[in-house]
Amino acid sequence: MYTVHGMSASGNCYKVRLALEQLGAPYRWHEVNPAAGETRTPAFLAINPNGKVPVLEVEPGRHLPESNAILCYLAEGTPLLPADRWRRAQVLQWLFFEQYSHEPYVAVARFICRFLPADHPRRGELPRLIERGRQALDVMERQLATREFMVDGGYSIADIALFAYTHAAADGGFDLAPYPAIRAWLDRVRAQPGFVPMAA
Repeated sequence: MYTVHGMSASGNCYKVRLALEQLGAPYRWHEVNPAAGETRTPAFLAINPNGKVPVLEVEPGRHLPESNAILCYLAEGTPLLPADRWRRAQVLQWLFFEQYSHEPYVAVARFICRFLPADHPRRGELPRLIERGRQALDVMERQLATREFMVDGGYSIADIALFAYTHAAADGGFDLAPYPAIRAWLDRVRAQPGFVPMAA
């Protein structure tokens, strides 16, 4: 049985939980609180020297950090990760897009708005984060205007990765009203078998 070391309110950790639930894979959840320094302890740094969640414990002594690497590991040999070389590369393309062009803006804006005090100096970053996050949402909107899921052929870990923070974008000050294709896609993801919502 897998063990996930994660924070329930984190979108990156939610990706892993959603994939496990949709795959029907048994797992245990070990809640970790980064704000309390729990990712900086010697014990945690021994399983992820980068000091971040999530971490998937595949078996005793074997730990895999980084949410999208975990998604690839879990989805191997399932419909969530295509066997076809071209479609698999497209899934990877969107995983890289999520981590480089989407998460640094949409997720960081959410973190600032939800977890930092109203007078925190990092709130000054929000206008730039909103601008760049909208650029990422524009890319997704164009992609989803002509297909049901991020990659032709069906639902995949590309959808799981991008759903995690897109569906919570309003927490960071993003208005999804101008993105009808994204909103329809969010509903399609929620309708997938085994779907579970992110913890409040």
